[in-house]
Amino acid sequence: MDKFLEMRTFAAVVEAGSFVAAAEAMGLSKPAVSRHVSELETRLGTRLLHRTTRRLSLTPEGTLFLSRCQTLLADLADAEAEVSARNAQAVGTVRVNAPLTFGNLHLAPLWADFELRHPQVRLEVTLSDRVVDLVDEGYDLAIRIARLDASSLVSRPLSSTRMVLCAAPAYVARHGAPAHPAELAAHTVWAYSGFSMGDEWPFEGPQGHVTASVRPTLRSNSGDTCRIGALQGHAIVLQPSFLVGPDIADGTLVELLPAYRSLRLGIHAVYPSRKHLPSKVRLLVDHLAAAFHTPRWPD
Repeated sequence: MDKFLEMRTFAAVVEAGSFVAAAEAMGLSKPAVSRHVSELETRLGTRLLHRTTRRLSLTPEGTLFLSRCQTLLADLADAEAEVSARNAQAVGTVRVNAPLTFGNLHLAPLWADFELRHPQVRLEVTLSDRVVDLVDEGYDLAIRIARLDASSLVSRPLSSTRMVLCAAPAYVARHGAPAHPAELAAHTVWAYSGFSMGDEWPFEGPQGHVTASVRPTLRSNSGDTCRIGALQGHAIVLQPSFLVGPDIADGTLVELLPAYRSLRLGIHAVYPSRKHLPSKVRLLVDHLAAAFHTPRWPD
């Protein structure tokens, strides 16, 4: 006997409230429904339902088993839907939100290839460093660069980036390099205004955790603006490796305090729910995960 058919039948009887109603809902005969439930009880060695001429009721064992059945059946339905969605033709619009600088540097080059692979999907991409509400604002997918807290959203890791303290060689030649994070208070600093830590920059060093209090002469909601200030030899910045990694690799910027590491942040694809995820969204998440499987910037 198909165990899942037995569980479906049992759950249908409970939901419908009678064997006759369950038989109609499942397209089976009443004797077949009764047989499935009886064989299930025999196999389990316990009674799941109290049967009277007027009504059905669950036994304590039936209540426990029903809960487990519903979970297993829901998981099976999700698995079937996921496989079907992967084979289904992706059609429609996907609304995506992503951080401004990251979106321009590392996501924009990926959209054309996705469109070529899935010509019936339309992308609507909004770039903003504001954390959007996916459900209320109608987004199918968002890219978040953060240490994610527990939430009702579902996330898939794509990559990671570390925050790098850096400046131009010209700045170091004029002002010297700080030897300890505490010395940053005496330097010209440009800061990204979206930092959750504000003007208290965290580092892990040889003696453990250190917090540097900085006094930015400029704050901006654009990491690009901070980077330009560093490239001009005007300021020290703390920026993600996805932005300044190439500058450090080619020597136009140098990493400061290499013995002190700041935050490492995850880069995640975030979407409202894993259940019944449309194939167009699933395919886009798979596309991004494949693209970021190989590191795309010096870290």
